[in-house]
Amino acid sequence: MSLDVFSSHLNEQRVQLDRGRAAVVVVDMINEFCKPGGKMVLPGYEALVDPQLGIIGAARTVGVPVIWVHDAHRPGMRQEREWAKRTPHGLENSWATEIIEDLDARSDEIHVIKRRYSAFFQTDLDLTLKDMQVDQLIIFGVVTNICVRSTVHDAFFNGYEVVVPADACAATGPREQASSLYDIATHFGVVSNADTVVAALTRGATITNLIAA
Repeated sequence: MSLDVFSSHLNEQRVQLDRGRAAVVVVDMINEFCKPGGKMVLPGYEALVDPQLGIIGAARTVGVPVIWVHDAHRPGMRQEREWAKRTPHGLENSWATEIIEDLDARSDEIHVIKRRYSAFFQTDLDLTLKDMQVDQLIIFGVVTNICVRSTVHDAFFNGYEVVVPADACAATGPREQASSLYDIATHFGVVSNADTVVAALTRGATITNLIAA
């Protein structure tokens, strides 16, 4: 993909994942967005499962923490901000907000509840990561152009080195997927793929941007 004039002012970035500094953040792979019966189902989530499992499995093998993010909302709010723009969804403590069974999320792993698009906004994610001395994040999930992108932005703003495996994310459409990944690659992090991330976790391979300067 050719770079626009503005985005072409891009420093080539190479990421060497450090198992002691890295974490995987899985964004909103919940029943509400993936499974029949959910109120806002993204078609084709199944294509994400194998790439995601590959990264999750590699992370667990080498001792890199996996953090699960759940979009969950309280009933009875006078003004729930997400519901002002989106169909009411994701009631807390319900089937809707549980991670899909396909990914085998573990109860002894870290689970973060969010009520806005970003997993950082007024949650304890940043504090948790700092206590873990983590400053490298592998972020993926749904949807790329809303919650994944918002989380990536806040991770960058908070000083984290961010890697996004493109094949482990899905957007609301092809245009949104391409645009969001382009913006992440040129302004907020490194866009790669699941196989490269697995190699980086298990064999120390270097991750480079799919979109180069």
